[in-house]
Amino acid sequence: MSRIFIALTLISLISFAAFAQTSRSKTAQIDLKHPQTLDEKIKSELANFRGSVYIYAKNLDTGKDYSYRGDEQVRTASTIKLPIMTEVFAQVADGKRSWNDEFILTTDKKFSGSGILGEFSDGSKVDLKTLTNLMITVSDNTATNLILDAVTSDAVNARMDSLGLKQTRSLGKIGGGAKSKVWENTPLYKNYGIGISSPHDMVKLLEMLENGQVLSPQASKEMLDILKRQQYTDGIMRGVLDTVPTASKSGALDRLRSDVGIIYGRRGRIALAITVDDMLEVTYSEDNPGLLLLSRLSQILQESLAK
Repeated sequence: MSRIFIALTLISLISFAAFAQTSRSKTAQIDLKHPQTLDEKIKSELANFRGSVYIYAKNLDTGKDYSYRGDEQVRTASTIKLPIMTEVFAQVADGKRSWNDEFILTTDKKFSGSGILGEFSDGSKVDLKTLTNLMITVSDNTATNLILDAVTSDAVNARMDSLGLKQTRSLGKIGGGAKSKVWENTPLYKNYGIGISSPHDMVKLLEMLENGQVLSPQASKEMLDILKRQQYTDGIMRGVLDTVPTASKSGALDRLRSDVGIIYGRRGRIALAITVDDMLEVTYSEDNPGLLLLSRLSQILQESLAK
């Protein structure tokens, strides 16, 4: 009888272990289909996306953050215009420039793409303050190039160094010309277009602006006010209620979409920077796969990082 009892006991233990293992397997499958953590939700969203994605986000009230390849350098496209604006404000504060400085538009100084200055008549005069506003609010490429002629990419990069943003570099004017020293001395950067940065660097710059730590509290506020008037909102700002203040700067290339900004929600100020690159599809519609992904990731980050 004792042998039978022992045998039955062993069979019961083996059956229980097999049942437990099967249960754990089923649980794992359920977790995969229904992600719970922020990291699981992000990776679930990226699972079927064909392209490269880089993310860093932070709740500026709680300090809670999230990174997915957030310290890797990426092409900035027009988000580099935020660091360029920072240097413009610095040179005005130092007396090197005045907001009233005038620039004369000529055909050879106009550049196609985003913006409105290309429609202005030759000989039109535009002051530095207007150029800076247009560079951010409508991402004006002509305004950006005129500004870089004056302040230089090298000065932008020195300013980023002074702020501890070592991964952020302005590489030169849109369309070529006025290349920075770092572009000339770093062969790898020749493939990055007009700028290079990391999501972490961009969020750090936004956080310093929000905390009044860039140049002065007043200058920081003025820069954020310009970002709050930015007109391209099909990325991380898509779906955000009109009653929720936002400050952002977007960027676009054929196979890239990027967006950096702060969403001032009730449950925390969420600063985020997302870059989507290497997309197979080239389209400039509002339903670009990169823009749609930016929107979905933004919503996940807002919900998960909220207080």
